[in-house]
Amino acid sequence: MPTYVYACKSCGHQFEKYQSFSEDSLVTCPECSTDALRKVFNSVGIVFKGSGFYSTDSSAGSSTASAASEAGASSSTPDAGGKISAPAAPASPAPATAAPAAAAS
Repeated sequence: MPTYVYACKSCGHQFEKYQSFSEDSLVTCPECSTDALRKVFNSVGIVFKGSGFYSTDSSAGSSTASAASEAGASSSTPDAGGKISAPAAPASPAPATAAPAAAAS
């Protein structure tokens, strides 16, 4: 159950009230007995734990992922007939050459 802060518009009295979400808001000030209460909403302190909550957490990972997806998207281009051609096959690596054997003396 949350704690609400109330303030009276008439006398300025402020107090906290521990209330359920389903309870109606208070309207009568306990100090001056007028129906001039309002809820006071202050900033709430929130702590996000874990990765991905800051702009610096995801910028490095997202730029490499988007670059890879852009490269994949740009390799599939429509031909003259409007059909999308398959991406080009990756070049095969050059065959390894054997190192010359050392001359035995």
